[in-house]
Amino acid sequence: MLFSASTRSSFASFPPHNLHPRQDENITPSAAKPLLSNSRRAALISSSAFLLSSSLLSTSSASPPLAPPRPVAGFFEIPGSGGVKSLDIRIGRGESPAIGDQIAIHYYGRLAAKQGWRFDSTYEHKDESGDPVPFVFTVGSGKVISGIEAAVKTMKLGGVRRVIIPPSQGYQNTSQEPIPPDFFDRQRLFTTIFNPTRLANGEGSTLGTLVFDIELVSLRHL
Repeated sequence: MLFSASTRSSFASFPPHNLHPRQDENITPSAAKPLLSNSRRAALISSSAFLLSSSLLSTSSASPPLAPPRPVAGFFEIPGSGGVKSLDIRIGRGESPAIGDQIAIHYYGRLAAKQGWRFDSTYEHKDESGDPVPFVFTVGSGKVISGIEAAVKTMKLGGVRRVIIPPSQGYQNTSQEPIPPDFFDRQRLFTTIFNPTRLANGEGSTLGTLVFDIELVSLRHL
């Protein structure tokens, strides 16, 4: 345990314990009373020996230790993705999308350069009945940023995945999808990514880093 300086100084001011008798105290070995009688001491020794032998016996007969838990998988780089890193939150079932398939996804989109500011979420895009509207696109159409295409190609229906998309696989222009529907969110997103002053200062390798949480909700072969 660590103590503060004031606490340590208060400890130092305590008088020392009187571990030895004063000279005027006439205490002789015959006057001192034993702390334990011989019979009491023998009983304690016998009990300690019994407990020690029982402990050794239980240790030797104990079952072998359980196997350590399996490590949780972390982020991995998707092969051929240009540096997109992925973390599977939930593994889906069934098929994976292929080029030409029409898929629907829900997502949360965040901008790393703004401390993870969430610039868009399909869960907030509601239809007339108030249900969230997923983002629909055709795989391989070239309309969507490369990082999302790389992420969904190795997902399965119902899966949820978090991806970190480097600037080279993110927005290259303001017409690439998905585009935030809110004007102010859209303006803040693109003025950050394509800020000419910061790009000139060499910050292009970090400005456009994106973090997407993606759920693959439907898949249709065209």
